[in-house]
Amino acid sequence: MLTAKKHWVMTSLRAARMLSGHRSLSKSLQECYSLLNIQENCNHDEVKEAYVKLAKLYHPDSGSDGADPLKFMQVEEAYKAVVKHLAERRKAESDQKLDEEEQSKYLAPQHRQYLNFEGIGIGTPSQREKQYRKFRVNRATDQVLDYRKQKLQAQDLENTMMVKDVQQSKKTKITQAVERLVEDLIQESMAKGDFDNLSGKGKPLQKFSQYPYIDPMTHNLNRILIENGYQPEWIVRQKEIKQTMEKLRNDMMSYRKKLGEPLTVYTQKHWDLNCEQFRNDIKQLNKTVDRFNLIVPLLNRQMLHFDPDKELAVILKNYDALMEANKTTSEIIGKSTEESSTKNNLFNWIKLFLKYSQRK
Repeated sequence: MLTAKKHWVMTSLRAARMLSGHRSLSKSLQECYSLLNIQENCNHDEVKEAYVKLAKLYHPDSGSDGADPLKFMQVEEAYKAVVKHLAERRKAESDQKLDEEEQSKYLAPQHRQYLNFEGIGIGTPSQREKQYRKFRVNRATDQVLDYRKQKLQAQDLENTMMVKDVQQSKKTKITQAVERLVEDLIQESMAKGDFDNLSGKGKPLQKFSQYPYIDPMTHNLNRILIENGYQPEWIVRQKEIKQTMEKLRNDMMSYRKKLGEPLTVYTQKHWDLNCEQFRNDIKQLNKTVDRFNLIVPLLNRQMLHFDPDKELAVILKNYDALMEANKTTSEIIGKSTEESSTKNNLFNWIKLFLKYSQRK
């Protein structure tokens, strides 16, 4: 009790000292706060922000119209005083908090009776002991119930596992019985000679002659997947990329043929717009190529991006070659037509000459 009184007295003295300090400094600090244009309950960040603002205004080297060295010195002194006051106030609050914690520690009940019975119960020691015994009985009952519950759950799990093991063993026995039955039937047929008339008896199987180093099981699995229409994703994407690129090339070639020769200002404008759309389509196709390269299993199967300018150059080159071939073909057809017309004219002249000769 003496210790508690001592701490209470010390706490009261410190609080009184802090209040008296506030009263003695209030007049000068009020001037400092008013000079910095801040409230008395502000924090350190607000004080610093206010000081920087006034320093930019009054500092001789700031270059502002309101630069005043004397005013700047007053602001600096006020800033130091306010910062010092904030530090003292923070220290006083920290000391007061420590004193309160220490006082509560000494004022807390330290009697032995409050440390017994796991802190259970209220009232006199005999009443708390009865309450603690009842609590232990209830706790023991709950523990027994939890143990029985866990034991029943373990038994149910064990029974379930036993049922699954029995079912699995039955399934295995049935499978083995079927396999033995099939093997017996094969052996019986071989003994009767049912397999003697088969073509290729005694010769090695030619099923894997094309792939002598591949695993037969892998080959069969791949064949089954292909026959059922399944293809890996990378193969599907590769096929899609090739078909899309071929369609874009054919469309550009057809459009160039449609514009004809020579290109006018109007047709040239349409051709440029179509080329721009072709570049956008190639850009989208290159994104598909990126996705393909991420899933392809082999590095040597990866694809490069398509260059739209190179593709357009190839398309125009093929178009020029096609036009040249058409021109040559037209010339050949024209020459043959001219020769055939000359021959027809000569033959007609001969017929007329013979007919005139017979009349004479």
